[in-house]
Parts: sequence; C-alpha cells; structure tokens
Amino acid sequence: MFRDSFLFRLRPRHLARYRRIAEVLARHGFGAVLTQLGLDDRLNIPRRLLRRGVEESERRPPAVRLRLALEELGPTFIKLGQIASTRPEILPPSVLNELANLHDNVPPDPWETVLPLIEAELGRPLAEVFAAFDPTPMASASLAQVYPALLPDGTHVVVKAQRPDVERLIDVDLQILGDIAHLMRERLPGFVPFDAVEMADEFATALREELDYRREGRNADRFRENFAGADFVRVPRVYWEYTTRRLMVQERLRGIKIDDLDALDAAGLDRHRIALHASRLIVQEVLEDGFFHADPHPGNMLILADEVIGLIDFGTVGFLDERDKANLIRLYIAIIQFDAPSAVSQLIRMGIADPTVDELGLERDLRRLLRRYKGLPLKDISATELLAEIQPIIYEYRLHVPSDYWLLIKTLVVLEGVGKRVAPEFDVFEVSGPYVQRFLIKLALPTSWGPEALRALGGWAGFLNDLPGQTGRLMSRVEQGRLELRIQDPATEYLARQVTRGANRIIQAILLGALIVGLALLLPNLDLTWPWRLLTWIAVLGFSAVVVLALWLLWSIWRSGRRS
Repeated sequence: MFRDSFLFRLRPRHLARYRRIAEVLARHGFGAVLTQLGLDDRLNIPRRLLRRGVEESERRPPAVRLRLALEELGPTFIKLGQIASTRPEILPPSVLNELANLHDNVPPDPWETVLPLIEAELGRPLAEVFAAFDPTPMASASLAQVYPALLPDGTHVVVKAQRPDVERLIDVDLQILGDIAHLMRERLPGFVPFDAVEMADEFATALREELDYRREGRNADRFRENFAGADFVRVPRVYWEYTTRRLMVQERLRGIKIDDLDALDAAGLDRHRIALHASRLIVQEVLEDGFFHADPHPGNMLILADEVIGLIDFGTVGFLDERDKANLIRLYIAIIQFDAPSAVSQLIRMGIADPTVDELGLERDLRRLLRRYKGLPLKDISATELLAEIQPIIYEYRLHVPSDYWLLIKTLVVLEGVGKRVAPEFDVFEVSGPYVQRFLIKLALPTSWGPEALRALGGWAGFLNDLPGQTGRLMSRVEQGRLELRIQDPATEYLARQVTRGANRIIQAILLGALIVGLALLLPNLDLTWPWRLLTWIAVLGFSAVVVLALWLLWSIWRSGRRS
C-alpha cells in the first residue's frame, strides 16, 4: 500500500531525475537496493543495466562503487557523502575512509552563464564594481566557482559565485532524497541502522546553510574577531557591500600552501615557527574560543611573511560550548591515564554511548586499544592510526559521536599530518599542556560549576514540588484502570503489515478457489448450444475472469517471494 502512495507523491517533472539516479545506482552495482525498494519496475530500469551492475559489483568493493556513484550524481550527492563521512556510527570504516576521497572538482560553467548571476547579485554591471575581473576561475567546485578580481582602490579580492541553476537541482534532489528516506523507513525497518528520514532532514538543513554565503562571511568575521590580538594568524576581510546569499567578495591572501615544503624552504621560512603557530591556532580555537575551522586542508592554510598563517574558506566550522570542552577534557584525561572504565562512564555521561550499551564489551575493546599505546610518549602517538583503530569500535557499539566532535577529530588528524610534514620533531602536546592545565583550573572554580549546580538544584526542587500531585494522578489512573503503556517499534509495525498482507492473500486465494470450484460445478449443467443464453455467458465469463485473477495472484506471490 505504501509503495502506491509513495509513487503517487512523485511529480511528473521529477521522473527523469529519478530514473537518472536509479540508473547510476544500478550501473554501479546497487540494483538489489532498488529492487528491495520496489523502484526498478516502477521506474522501468532495464534488466540489462541491472545485470551489468552485478558484473561491476564483482570488480570493485562496495565503498568504491558508492563513492563513484555519488560523484557521478553531482553536487547534492557529493555533499551527502561528505556529511555522511562525519557519522562513524552508521557507516563502516571502509565506507567512511572511501567517502573521505570524494572529489569536488568539476569543470567550470561557461563565463557567459555565470556573468548574469554575478551582475544580478551585485545589482549593477561588473565594470561599476571592479577595476579588473579575470573570467577564468581560480577554483571550481560542485556548488561554486572562484574568480580573481581587483577593486577600484587596488585591493586584490576573490569572488565566490554560486553555480547558475544549482539551487534548483539541489531542491529537486532533496525532495527525491526525502521520498526515498520515507520509503526506506517503511520497507527496510530493522535493516538500516539509522533513521533515514531524520538523517535526510539534517542533511537538507546543512546543505541549504552551505548555499548561503552570508553565513560563511559571518564565520570569517567571527574568526577575525577571535584572533584580533594574535600576530600569527590572518583572516581575510569580507566586503559586505558586495556580498549576498549567492555571492561573496573577500580579500585575497597570497601565500605558500603549508605543505609545499620546497617553496617554504626557498622562501627562507622557519618550519618550526610555522608548526608552533599552527599549534597555537588549534589550541586557541578549540580550548578557548570553542569555534574552529573544520576544513584545514593544506589549500586552506597559506603561509604569509614572518610565518603568519592565512586562513581561508570558512564554509565548514565546528562549535564547542563550555560543557563540550569540559567533557572532552575529562575523556582525554581518562584516556591518557589508560582508565578504560572511566572512559566508558564518561562516554555514557556525554551521550555518545547509549546507557544500554554492552559496557563490559566496550570496556574490554577500549582497554585492548589503550594497552597498545601504553608506555609511548604522547608525541609518538599517531592520531591517524588511533582514529583508524577507533572507527570499528564506534561502528560496532553504535557510539553516537556528535558531528562537531567528529569534525574536531578529523581536523586534528589533518593538522597532525600537515604538522609531521612541516616539522616532524615538533611536539604539539608541549604547546597544549599549559592551555589544558588552565582549563582544568577553570573547571575547578565555582564560577564554572556553580551555575550548573544551581540549575540542577532548581530542577530537583521543581521535581519534588510536583511529585505529590503527579503521584496522586498516577494512582487515580491505576484505580480507574486507565493506565496505558504504549510501545512503538517500526520493525514490529512492518512485520504486522506483512502478516496482514499475507492474511489478505490467503483470504483472496480461498475466495477465488471457492468461486472456481462453484463455477466449475455449474458449467456442466448449463446449456452450451449456440447461441448461448444470458446465464451461460455470465457463467463462462465469470469463470474466465476468476481464472485470470487466480493467475495474477500466483504471479504476485511469486514476484514478492523473488524480491524477498
């Protein structure tokens, strides 16, 4: 029943895109998923394409095929993969690692199609705003293109322009993803280890935020304010008079990529000072500001004169409030003390581990992991290797790592990789130690824990005040027999629907069998001499119709069993 209502919601103008998505998935070996969802027949996917997809699945691992399919489907699905790669509790490590390789470099749109968008956002001709504008893009991604330009006062800027028509395509894709998510909830309960509808909604919100460049500009301004007194970081200025939802004009920073070691050496820059500045940057933005750059790949970190770090591209950022920082510090202390039971308890307090988690199993795996690093100096511990060993534990125990935490972990891993290339002997823990100690002292002060304690005390006071009335109402319902316990389980609902469908088919089969038998007994007593009488016509046509219905029922049962 749901399949019919699901397809009834499809708008005809989306069918072409639906078929395109289904054909790409089938070609990359995911035809079985389409069959399970009932989309292969409804969208007329050729059987030869499904067979070719099976051959493809034998040549490449599933994770690689998934990445290639997402890249082929365009910007919405590329971003979907990038966001999904921050959810280690729902995807196995092999898929997470492959999604990290998603390529977002695509051929640029022709200048003739981009120019009208830029002028429409500026509200005037290009020549009235810029003294010079290079129509050849410096960079081209799935959502935007970046151009170099010159303001009338001689300031070099970069202009980030959204691709024409990308919003329309994303809106269509988001509607389709929402429909598929509802279909997965209905047809695959218990088989998908996450709420597909909830994830689709989160993804749609995140992607629509990324399409608004005013948000990225505000992030840049906040970073500039946070590091206003720092002489080792520079954040480009945003020209708000020219910046809109689909266009951003920003000061251009010219420097050397942080991983271009030959260029750094040729310029006479001190790699140790660069590593020191990078460490101070990450420690301040994480432990002090709680607002960090979550995409610090080498292309977004430029080394300017005097080893100053120039940060660009603030589309992806992370947030940590005081409670987050305190929880992470406590977890960090439990880990470096190799205290697995305390680490498990802290994970439960943080909501990362469910209270019903297998504590003994999780504690055993954490202890086994920590034992491998016992006795090693902190500077010899590789964050990359540690992350690779943590991912299977996260997936096995379904640890819900908040997206900001996961962004922080990935950020630290990227920075560690860059740091080891720039200055292999640099010890980031030596730099971060004083900051951690200051934060621990701050946690111990009443100004830190006092407000939370007062809130908790107020909550208990309210609970105790309401307890007599709540208890009285509960006992009254028990006495009147009106106490109900409601449990809702999608897997149980799905099983109930399947049982209902099976019972309906049994009833249909019994009724059809009775009609066939009754009509078969009636036919020998009819006068079959030509021309037939009205009663004879009714009996013969009725018998034929019943036989056709019986054959249809058999075919439907066979087809359903084949799909299962």
